[in-house]
Amino acid sequence: MTKRKPTIIAQHITDDRAVLTLKVDADILDFQGHFPSHPLLPGVTQIDWALFYGQTLLNAHPNFAGMEVIKFQNPILPDSIVELSLSWSEEKQKLQFTYSSASGSHSSGRIKLDTE
Repeated sequence: MTKRKPTIIAQHITDDRAVLTLKVDADILDFQGHFPSHPLLPGVTQIDWALFYGQTLLNAHPNFAGMEVIKFQNPILPDSIVELSLSWSEEKQKLQFTYSSASGSHSSGRIKLDTE
């Protein structure tokens, strides 16, 4: 079986916010080929996980409608422990995400989602 998601170590969820502590396991498929000698978690995977957990845990709308202020500051390496913070604004139809760890901020941004 191919592993696509991290291991959830801890989670705290309220109506419109979720904070997940994740172990980004080295055997996640997305590390393969990105890059062979220095693997790091692709930005598209970080966005995919933010969407998945935002829709699963916060009932964010299902349809992608764009992104804003996406920033990738520091790479996420195999077996890292990171915190994914999510905030869903029903009014603005935006999911805000931040990946951080003891070494600082890794990435952040806003994803516009709608129902159509």
